[in-house]
Amino acid sequence: MRARLVVCATVLAVPVAGFAADPCADHVPQPKPQNAGRDIVGQELDQILEQGFMTFALYSEYPPYSWQEKGQARGVDIDVARLVAEFIGVEPRFKFVAAGENLEADLRHNLWKGPIIGGAVSNVMMRVPYDSAFRCRVEQVVFPGQYHEEGVAIAYSTLAYEDDDKPVPAYFRFDTVAVENDSIADFYLTSLGRGQTAKGVRRFETMADAMDALNKGEVMAAMGPRAQLEFHAGDTVAIHEPPLPGFSRASWVLGTGVHFAYRPLAYSVGDAITEGLSDGRIEAIFNAYGLSFHPPQW
Repeated sequence: MRARLVVCATVLAVPVAGFAADPCADHVPQPKPQNAGRDIVGQELDQILEQGFMTFALYSEYPPYSWQEKGQARGVDIDVARLVAEFIGVEPRFKFVAAGENLEADLRHNLWKGPIIGGAVSNVMMRVPYDSAFRCRVEQVVFPGQYHEEGVAIAYSTLAYEDDDKPVPAYFRFDTVAVENDSIADFYLTSLGRGQTAKGVRRFETMADAMDALNKGEVMAAMGPRAQLEFHAGDTVAIHEPPLPGFSRASWVLGTGVHFAYRPLAYSVGDAITEGLSDGRIEAIFNAYGLSFHPPQW
């Protein structure tokens, strides 16, 4: 499943006056998974500077975030990674990876233990959802450099809906809506109202295929991550973000992941992204791909 939210149990803690509740307060550390050998775990910042390059793990064939076109790496996450490498003063090298069964598996395979068969870990992983409670469970990874807030939205045909009649989930009891198979939008619409909106769902292999069906008029709407809808939208498609009843989290913050043992590298990645946010370069990256930019709100 491409678009993933970090689903965590709510941490219940009694806040002390004047202090924020600690999201890790009720977390009981479990036996740590066996760490990988030092030879395949990330690298110290000094080693990266000496060798002159650093490696980034990015999801493959995932426009507008990361994909390859005529042998060239493209996408928002590619350009943000280049910004990080430039700040550190080395060359970026990209490793395109497939999404695992969940986020913890992706972090394990790409940052601290390595793939099940062959390969090696990367110095940094891009497009990692940040959640203050989730970080308590994954002690082998730190999460610096949050650079964007993604959200679930609905794209719709302006030929099928009038200007003041924007579709909301309840419409899909009767209207057709395209989703990526096994995505958040798919799970949401097939379970909402005890399955009442499942009737209108049309599943596609990718979000690009879903949006292609909308652009061709084969469906009336599409639902998925806002940036993917914006990137693939045709001239007769509009996008909005209506309230989503029963959706525990319709937006999430995206950043990077670094092995916990390499804090100087993590600090440098965080500094690079902070600078890119401050001087407008990250916003310019999103705009270059025709996307709206939504910086993290803390």
